[in-house]
Amino acid sequence: MSTLRIASAAYEVGFLDSFSAWQHKVSGLVQQAANNGAQILLLPEYFAMELTSLFTPAVYQSLSQQLVELQSLRVAFVAEFVRLAKQHQVLIAAGTFPVGLATVAGWEQYVNRCYLCYPSGEVHWQDKLQMTRFEHEQWGISAGDALRVFDTPFGRLAVNICYDSEFPLLARQQVAQGADLILVPSCTDTLAGYHRVQLGCRARALENQCFVVQSPTVGSAAWSPAIDSNCGAAGVFAPVDYGFPDDGIVAQLPLNQPGWCYADLDLAELARVRTAGQVFNYRDWEGQYRFMEGR
Repeated sequence: MSTLRIASAAYEVGFLDSFSAWQHKVSGLVQQAANNGAQILLLPEYFAMELTSLFTPAVYQSLSQQLVELQSLRVAFVAEFVRLAKQHQVLIAAGTFPVGLATVAGWEQYVNRCYLCYPSGEVHWQDKLQMTRFEHEQWGISAGDALRVFDTPFGRLAVNICYDSEFPLLARQQVAQGADLILVPSCTDTLAGYHRVQLGCRARALENQCFVVQSPTVGSAAWSPAIDSNCGAAGVFAPVDYGFPDDGIVAQLPLNQPGWCYADLDLAELARVRTAGQVFNYRDWEGQYRFMEGR
């Protein structure tokens, strides 16, 4: 499939009064995107944290305890997106969920995981690899151990979770393995943080002559020490070259505006620009390796 429509969410976090209220919220969003022809839907990093509002204040106000209790909702969280992906025959990158890796002593390690729910019902995932200071020093979230590329009905794609998008070699390895589309779920609490990730997304699209899509959390959740402040804009980015926008921005919502950002992407255009563009960023990576590691 050469062309596809993608929908990237600027997701407004809130306080929930029931799990069914959350189901109603996300099912309405997915239906809206599917009704508008989207085939791939991207949700933000840590948007699942609003589910902790279903617990007591002692839980949702504790960075450590909210991770423990949230594990009781993980199966239902994934099942809901599997159901929606099958119902609407779309691929859903379901933001991220902090997943506890069980040991005999209980939940001793957490990873920040993005589940990919296929229209067939298959489920795959990518864990975040580069942790921010907050995740590492205060929250106790650990890095994953594998960089993946996914074959989907809509082409080969990859996931860089927020801070991961700021490290060029991660995306480069994924594009070298055939990913033409990189999905970036993000959660940033300052304008500077948002711009770091957005600039990373645009740089990865330029360097690899691929498409990159960013989905942020937006809004305030003063009750949560994890997602209390959220700043960002949903956007879709492309190579900066013939046939693409001069600034590489295919589509972007206004800052902090909730909703879907849609874009129609032609993956065949990437092959064209890599062979007939003004520059050959994708090809010329090979020339950079002689400067690395003392070569």
